[in-house]
Amino acid sequence: MPMLTDVDLSFNSLNGTIPLSVGKLSSLLTLVLSNNHLTGKIPDFWNNIPDVFVIDMSDNILSGKIPSSLGSLSSSLKFLTLSNNHLSGEIPSALKNCTDINTLNLGDNKLLGEIPAWLGETTPSLLILRLRSNMFYGEIPSDICKLSSLHILDLAENNLSGSIPSCLGNLSGMASDVADRYEGQLPVATKGTEYLYTETLSLVNSIDLSINNLSGKVPDLSNLSRLSTLNMSMNHLSGKIPESIGSLQRLETLDLCRNQLSGQIPISLTSLTFLTHLNLSYNNLSGEIPSTNQFQTLNDPSIYQGNLALCGSPLSNKCKKDRGTSQSPEDGDEKRDNEDEDNLEKALFYSSIGLGSAVGFWGVCGTLTLNKSWRVAYFRYVDDMKDKLILVSILSMDTCGKSNAEILARHESSFDQVNAILQAVLTELQALRVNSSDVEVEGNGFAMSNSSTVVEARS
Repeated sequence: MPMLTDVDLSFNSLNGTIPLSVGKLSSLLTLVLSNNHLTGKIPDFWNNIPDVFVIDMSDNILSGKIPSSLGSLSSSLKFLTLSNNHLSGEIPSALKNCTDINTLNLGDNKLLGEIPAWLGETTPSLLILRLRSNMFYGEIPSDICKLSSLHILDLAENNLSGSIPSCLGNLSGMASDVADRYEGQLPVATKGTEYLYTETLSLVNSIDLSINNLSGKVPDLSNLSRLSTLNMSMNHLSGKIPESIGSLQRLETLDLCRNQLSGQIPISLTSLTFLTHLNLSYNNLSGEIPSTNQFQTLNDPSIYQGNLALCGSPLSNKCKKDRGTSQSPEDGDEKRDNEDEDNLEKALFYSSIGLGSAVGFWGVCGTLTLNKSWRVAYFRYVDDMKDKLILVSILSMDTCGKSNAEILARHESSFDQVNAILQAVLTELQALRVNSSDVEVEGNGFAMSNSSTVVEARS
């Protein structure tokens, strides 16, 4: 069987270790052993089969380190997938020799260490880089941005830290309309679920950096016009959601949940007509949820929950229309400060009124209490005004519909009544003067006259 070129034993129930005899198939081109129960280490026989370009041992129970001898396939290896095993250790530096590799899938293992910077230097043809669900740590190397052909970048579920390189917006492979041809199949997490892509894999353009310890801002990715999936959920990202995301017209999935993003949801997102999966929950977003265009279909409350300052449909937290749109926490603080200033001004205003009233009251009453002559003059003036008001009220009785003679007769009668009242008052005052030696009574003088009577009273 030395002339055997293709071995595909996938989706069987094979167990045990990989036979060393496979290394004797000197003409072997493709080796597919995926979806079995194979155990043990990956054999170190790759120097004997130098023309292999497809190696798929995914979905087994293989353990140990990735053999360095894979680097001997420098001129042939195109597709290497060892995902969903129990492999450990670091990515061998010998793989940098495989300069024509286009798919590197080492996800769902126990690999550790930092992501090698040489991946961006020596593998320019890389279309798929999938390292998710391992134990990689450190920062995302900026050299990754040199992978100009990259269509799928999946670094999710690791211990990566630091900021997201802003140069990810230069991954021109996700901006090109040229669809590269992929070999094999690949699981891709999109729309909240992992799907196995085969023939349609060339249509997928995805960046998944979720479930790490990344911080800083969401970078500008507006140049990635063919990007279909963007997942940066469950990190420590802060700042605002970039308006530029609204220019990603092919975007179908946007997941930014469980970060520390703030500000309003950009209205530009409503123009993403292909967007069918959105998750912005558990951030610090504020303001009114957009309700136009594509957002009319994104009406599941769970995709917005956990943002206490968000309001509007589909949340039960309604926006206060009297304020136009809902305020951000910063706007609310400013308004409360203004209200406090207004309340202080009102308090000072009313306090000054009260103080002025008290000063005026005691200024008058205190003077009258302490100065007898002023007090006598004041009350004399009050009595005089009272008598005049009584006289005016009598003279201003209703005359509607009466002749001049009737009005005159009524006034004469009124004068007679006033005269009688004054005479009685004078009589009483004279009696008081006679009977009391220590009381001084002073009367006010009145002079009233008409055609028949003149009354004069003086003290």
